[in-house]
Amino acid sequence: MSEHPESHSAPAVVIIGAGPTGLTAATLLGQYGVECLVLERWESIHPGPRAVALDDEVYRILARLGVRDEFAAIAWPHRGLRLVDATLRVLAEFHRDGLGRHGYPQGVMFDQPELEAILRRNLKQYEAVTLRGGIEITALAQDGSGARVDFTNRATGSQESVRAAYVLGCDGANSVTRASIGAVMRDLKFTQHWVVVDVETEADLGQWNGAHQVCDPVRPSTYMRLGKTRHRWEFRLAPDEAADDYCEMTRLYPLISPWTRGIPVEKLEIVRAAGYVSRAQVADRWREGRVFLLGDAAHLTPPFVGQGMGAGLRDAMNLAWKLAGVLGGTLPETVLDTYQIERKPHARTLIGLARLLGTAMTAGGELGNVIRQVVVPRLHLVPGLKQQASDSQTPALRRSDLVVRPRLRRTLAGRLCPNTILDDGRRFDDVAAGRFAIVTSTEPSTTQRAEIERGAVLITALPGSELHGWLRKGRAHAILVRPDGTVLRTGRDLLALGASLPRTSAAD
Repeated sequence: MSEHPESHSAPAVVIIGAGPTGLTAATLLGQYGVECLVLERWESIHPGPRAVALDDEVYRILARLGVRDEFAAIAWPHRGLRLVDATLRVLAEFHRDGLGRHGYPQGVMFDQPELEAILRRNLKQYEAVTLRGGIEITALAQDGSGARVDFTNRATGSQESVRAAYVLGCDGANSVTRASIGAVMRDLKFTQHWVVVDVETEADLGQWNGAHQVCDPVRPSTYMRLGKTRHRWEFRLAPDEAADDYCEMTRLYPLISPWTRGIPVEKLEIVRAAGYVSRAQVADRWREGRVFLLGDAAHLTPPFVGQGMGAGLRDAMNLAWKLAGVLGGTLPETVLDTYQIERKPHARTLIGLARLLGTAMTAGGELGNVIRQVVVPRLHLVPGLKQQASDSQTPALRRSDLVVRPRLRRTLAGRLCPNTILDDGRRFDDVAAGRFAIVTSTEPSTTQRAEIERGAVLITALPGSELHGWLRKGRAHAILVRPDGTVLRTGRDLLALGASLPRTSAAD
């Protein structure tokens, strides 16, 4: 590699992009003490309307980052999803009420710029992590010993470079990182142009407190309440329309009037309106050597099941502890191969569910009419959709070196261990705290306890507890849980489970 005009000392990891995925990866690595440099194109938080919904599984990740209470202050719980026709008649309904298996509301609405502000403030407590804005990435190259990122300071025009052991591309749909490793997006045949509009009003719209998906081939749309005074509408654009057509309330009002119930125009204020392209795509490769793709750089999800941002946070949760273990010498470098093996099928499954729901909403012609009249009311019978829409349960991870599951037998391996309340009143995550854990339904002996606690947290699921019931339902006597909460394997012999994990956790 050629010398660069200005170079910097090498952090362990360079993260390109400071959206929710990049900030999550940086925070998790910071918690493990891994030195990171985050490079972001924008000087400050991008204000545009983007993600607005997440489930209790993703909420659990935010809690792991340490922002549970701050996020709760901006979150607006919602009751689920309604599929309605053009007259707003309910075709199907999926409820999300109360707390989910992960200890948090099953569904909440939020404003992404507010969430990013929370994540940025929280990141400042980790001295190992540096965030730089106003950066334009110009080149990325790698060799056997590391990777080099060349970039330009957009304010001064100065050219700089930095070397790192690994690079995480969290730089969105138009990823420079993806292009640099020659990965390409595979189109899953779903592309639509939409306009998203946020409206502020003190008036009470009197609507059901959940997401409304209007199944109409002429004007499919979405409505949801984001907060006490904030509401969002999304409308698919016709071929001759542009998002700018709806920046004025006089043009927008006819579209939102079915929900506003005669509220005067002067009591409604457009906060922002922007166009976006809804796509279903997955990158053919998520890794090349020391470079990884996360979030929208690796996959694009139609918005219909609210899993776009959540998929990126799951990517970061899956990869961060593995990187920390490799960099800390407690895990072999080969475990990094499990990232794509585990995450790509999981993301693609959720993209498929989003495509299914999008087709139910928007398909035209006789086929579309059949879907809305016959299929939509029975969508709760579709495998995977009821779990995702109603209780936010996502698929188990595929087999890998870090998910040991038999091919022909039901198992808990690959599933997330519930974040249940334990006998001492704490939740599972508070006790495991990002370390390997062994959960057993039987009381361990003194010898077993001493041996296991050399390399993992030991948790006993008492009879009658929720965790004990979950183990019994999954036909497991004991499980080994990874630092990201995923069950690595099940077994009967506690010492054998203990012997199958690295001797020292990267989180110690």
